[in-house]
Amino acid sequence: MFKYNLITTVFFFSYLCISAKVYSQSDSSNINSATKAVQTLPKKFDSIHLDAKSFETEFAKMNLIKYPDKIKKGRLTAALTVEASLYAATIFGLNDLWYKKYDRSAFHFFNDGKEWQQMDKIGHAMTASTISSFCYYSYRWSGVKHKPALLYGCAVGLSYMTAIEILDGYSEGWGFSVPDMIANIAGTSFFLTQQLLWKRQYMKMKISYHPTQFAQYRPNELGANGVQRFLKDYNGQTHWLSVGSSLFVPKKSKFPRWICISFGYGAEGMLGGFSNPTINDKGQPLPTFERYRQFYLSFDVDFSTIKTKSKFVRLLLLAVNAIKIPFPALEYNTKGEFKFHYMYF
Repeated sequence: MFKYNLITTVFFFSYLCISAKVYSQSDSSNINSATKAVQTLPKKFDSIHLDAKSFETEFAKMNLIKYPDKIKKGRLTAALTVEASLYAATIFGLNDLWYKKYDRSAFHFFNDGKEWQQMDKIGHAMTASTISSFCYYSYRWSGVKHKPALLYGCAVGLSYMTAIEILDGYSEGWGFSVPDMIANIAGTSFFLTQQLLWKRQYMKMKISYHPTQFAQYRPNELGANGVQRFLKDYNGQTHWLSVGSSLFVPKKSKFPRWICISFGYGAEGMLGGFSNPTINDKGQPLPTFERYRQFYLSFDVDFSTIKTKSKFVRLLLLAVNAIKIPFPALEYNTKGEFKFHYMYF
């Protein structure tokens, strides 16, 4: 739904601010420790031809992350304040932009599992993952250890999404959606599992968008301008799972680490959530479109593997890394068609 795309946008830009601060810190203490370790290596390791100076240089190029050894109360207070402010701001914004359009009601459930060909469910998962990662990195930046930060971050992320579902449950126009909650749990688990296994995100959820013909027929539902259509027109959105080559390519291989295999999902022909209406809001007849799903196989770039000591460049790379980069793509759709796109976005 539109409101979850909006929430993802808000938390993503907040995540950039935290990430830029965290990732821009060169771990000088680790560099010094590693240098001393190299200096004391037994002579039998001389064959690796890695002296202390070159080792230090390589570590510096890696732009290592340094988290505080102890909790820094000032940072933790700032992180919690930002989280509380974002929560309050988004709830206020949703009330102004969304909930006030509908009357309040007794708590009830709403089954929207078949809405928008499940495109919105992937949006829920991406939102939950984004908020969980934002909270996790803000806690790590504040000095909280890995596992507690991961537990608290994911708990806050999932609680936040649950709170919004409860608000939906009291809205006459909607209701508490079990499929949405399943997607929220899946998105949080997606981030949690990778951090537990590898302490990094080899697999990333990304999005791409291209304008379509469908929004013009129902601008109130699908967007009246470019920004609204990016958020509301599911026909033009494609959700991607980009898997970094570092996950499956041997460490000694010279295969580029920045290359990803990307699996995409999209849908088209949708003028409404569950079905296509025959007339628009003005009572005018609408064209008939077949609703169908699309599956893609493509390549992508993981910009997080690019080494830099520049805060600005790191921030830019993190921003770009949330978007699937245009590449050739192979499409299969539920109309039984195979299509090759020379450049798909």
